[in-house]
Amino acid sequence: MNYLLFDDAHRNYLLPFTHTRPVADIRCGILTMRERWEKYLPGTTSTLTQNYLQGVFPLNSGNDNVYINGAVFGNNDIAVAIGGLKEGQKLVKGDTLIAARLSEPPIDHLSEFHTRITGIEAKDFGGDIHSLKNVWDIFLLNDFAIRSDFELITRGRESAPIPNWITVSGKENLFIEKGANIYAGCIINATKGPVYIAGKTEILEGAMMRGPLAVCEQGVIKMGAKIYGATTIGPGSKVGGEINNAVFFANSNKSHDGYLGNAVIGEWCNLGADTNCSNLKNNYDEIKIWSEYEGKLINTGLTFCGLLMGDHSKCGINTMFNTGTIVGVSCNIFGGGFPDKYVPSFSWGGAGDMATYQFDKAMETASRMMGRRGLQLSEQEKEMYRYVFEQIQNSKFKIQK
Repeated sequence: MNYLLFDDAHRNYLLPFTHTRPVADIRCGILTMRERWEKYLPGTTSTLTQNYLQGVFPLNSGNDNVYINGAVFGNNDIAVAIGGLKEGQKLVKGDTLIAARLSEPPIDHLSEFHTRITGIEAKDFGGDIHSLKNVWDIFLLNDFAIRSDFELITRGRESAPIPNWITVSGKENLFIEKGANIYAGCIINATKGPVYIAGKTEILEGAMMRGPLAVCEQGVIKMGAKIYGATTIGPGSKVGGEINNAVFFANSNKSHDGYLGNAVIGEWCNLGADTNCSNLKNNYDEIKIWSEYEGKLINTGLTFCGLLMGDHSKCGINTMFNTGTIVGVSCNIFGGGFPDKYVPSFSWGGAGDMATYQFDKAMETASRMMGRRGLQLSEQEKEMYRYVFEQIQNSKFKIQK
């Protein structure tokens, strides 16, 4: 069978992160949604997503295709149920479509897929499911995801030895991959949740960490950092200061002092020294955030919600973000005061003085940052970002100079 991970309607409520990736490539827990499914399925997956994303995330269609909802957290029970689907059947849980099995003709558009599955035989899944429905679910479900991923990844394996120059509580819940470097004076408390430290990571002197926590490959925790669970430091990310219940996707930096909590940071972001992000209103009221899809503020139902920043966005030193701030893709924020609680993609400036970040300049900055890691933007990625840029410029959120 050929496995394809599809986007459902909730992708619209996972912006700004789904501007530049399918839902399946969102990181929540130790793994991305795709990486988790690929541990339960025989083989690799491809993607059925928005047309402008398909160049970066190709679709590989076969004769016997199983379509799986990329927003649903994979587990063994669901994988077994999917394996039992016959051609022309779909697996559902309430109103959530989990998977469908269809043969030829091949499908290359989301709307065609949803048309094809209408009316086919539905099989109810009897177990519980978890799925990403709103952008804040990424940090809200991170505790659950780290715990389940930890069990999946470490089952039947033995951790590398714990260095005798660090302090650890709950050693049975700590897993260190071979090749991790943990320096003197670090304190790890795994009594409240598991701590996973991948290979090629660096945990510098005096870092203090509480689980559930995941430090992915080539992640760096700076000296004296204070990291509370449930937090994920994605591959290649460098963090310092104080962090609580945050998810870093990959290759992003918060290297200096400052607070970040109940937050999601995309790929290739950089938070300047002493950036501080509020995650609680002074009156303890429920937090509203801007829904780019609905074009209005929506209630999260949460008391704690911090910064949600899309790929390739940056902020200067001493930046202050208000509670529940949404920053789009490829923004450059600097200056005094609080920026608006919604900063559209390709914005340049600060509080009360925002202009359009010109596309070529934004791509130059992105290329320079990636070049420091020996990587570069592909032509397909540039076209993807150009599409986002043009959509923002043509929308009612267009910024005037």
